[in-house]
Amino acid sequence: MTECIFCAIAAGDAPAATIRKDDRTMAFLDANPLAPGHTLVIPNAHAERLEDLDTETARAVMDRLRELAPAIEAAVDADATTVGFNNGRAAGQEVPHVHGHIIPRFDGDGGGPIHAVLPRGADRNAGDPEAIARAINDHLRD
Repeated sequence: MTECIFCAIAAGDAPAATIRKDDRTMAFLDANPLAPGHTLVIPNAHAERLEDLDTETARAVMDRLRELAPAIEAAVDADATTVGFNNGRAAGQEVPHVHGHIIPRFDGDGGGPIHAVLPRGADRNAGDPEAIARAINDHLRD
């Protein structure tokens, strides 16, 4: 397998603003966020597409998405979240490792599909990633 940035993040060999990690999954803030708190949830073991996940890992990814969405909304005072996957290159998957997006949404943000939530541009202030990661953790139930 060629180098996979998400495998490196899961192994601790590349930096990320980590929110949660367990034996099957990891959640961290997106390095190119579409909104403050934009979070990725990945399986720790490499799988390129959703169908490559074993049932237990797929459940673990979904459970983590379900747990984090309300915590992220509370942490960044969002009105809602968009949760989704790009499953394969033709669908816009830029890193060939399964990853679910949790994108905070705000009334009137002009958003649409996953990577059209906000216009692309240099003036997207996503805030301090470490502070947002701490705020999200403050809203999680242990």
